[in-house]
Amino acid sequence: MFSSFFKNEGKKFVYSTGEKIHPEEWDFKLRQPNNTTGRSTQADNHRTIKRQLDRFGDLFIKIVNKYKDVDEEITIELVKEEINKSLKKVESNANNFFAVYDKFIKHKEEDKSDASNSITTIRRYKYNKTLLEQFEKHSKSTLHFSKINNNFYNSFLDYCITQKGHSANTLRRNIGLLKTFLNWALENKFTYKIDFKKFKTPKGQVTDEIALTFDQVKEVYEFDFSDNTKLERVRDLFVLGCSTGMRISNYSKIKSNDIVGGYIIVHDRKNTGKQLRVPLNDFSIEILEKYNYDLPVYSTQKFNEYIKDVFKAIGYDNTVKKTIRIGSEVIEKDYLFYKRISSHTARRSFITIMKNKKIPDKVIMEFTGHKSLEVFNKYYKPNDDDKKDFMKDVWKM
Repeated sequence: MFSSFFKNEGKKFVYSTGEKIHPEEWDFKLRQPNNTTGRSTQADNHRTIKRQLDRFGDLFIKIVNKYKDVDEEITIELVKEEINKSLKKVESNANNFFAVYDKFIKHKEEDKSDASNSITTIRRYKYNKTLLEQFEKHSKSTLHFSKINNNFYNSFLDYCITQKGHSANTLRRNIGLLKTFLNWALENKFTYKIDFKKFKTPKGQVTDEIALTFDQVKEVYEFDFSDNTKLERVRDLFVLGCSTGMRISNYSKIKSNDIVGGYIIVHDRKNTGKQLRVPLNDFSIEILEKYNYDLPVYSTQKFNEYIKDVFKAIGYDNTVKKTIRIGSEVIEKDYLFYKRISSHTARRSFITIMKNKKIPDKVIMEFTGHKSLEVFNKYYKPNDDDKKDFMKDVWKM
């Protein structure tokens, strides 16, 4: 609590800082925590509390002086209102970590000016909230902004690695989302704690995901699914993705008015400020005309489920290895080929096939919409046969 006595009202002004401390750890003479030096967890928490109290004290003095300068009477209610206004703080939920997270998600959903606030990204923010709630339950300690320190961070990382089995890439993405939320909470005065800025985001991992060859794409496209309409439609959508390089959110929504001068021209649904111009080819023309430019509609979740059934039915049931890194541990796991297939395999296959045909990166990136060469190159997945061919082509006598 921060407090001060108002003589003109004969009352004490009391304002909650949201911080808690045991009486034995409090210096009643200096009116501050009694241990603020050293590297112990207690000292770290005490320094945080002292910083919070100092900020409230400075703000209180600033408000009082402002009213004195204009010779206006100042009251407890006025000070309280000014502090609330300055901190943009609603007492009922300001200290509730997850209530603030809900405000953050609502802001992201309503902020149409930021192209990064896609449906997928917002869904990830919501998952991150669920993950933090699960961590809170696991750790048996209520989450609070005052507890977002190195101890929290290390415990959270350990939970994600040992309990949830997150790979390095998943861990990196979720920590990035968490830091985005904490930055927003700081900017909107829900917290003054900045320890999270020193959190080192785990390094990502280049995964050995699958990319199909041109011959494999052709085999999939020519497989007879006349006795299974659902799998035939899912297969056709997948091949359309392989032949355009688009995300499923873009290629599954193509209509006849998106075809102009031999190009598919659409606004990227992930980045609405970006326009994609992808030339038509034999595969994309045939598939679009087959459905009269009214493509089958599936949710991404259902599509990813059904496309595995497609590859299983074709016979892609061989075992392939997948290498993942969990923390500092590198693990190899065996998977059935068809279980490794998803909507993103189509985009990865397009990029790999085009690069193997020596198409310049800049040209391919214009089709896929990539701006970063670093991100783009992560999609390139030459298989073992490709690598052998490259070597023979260069080192031949």
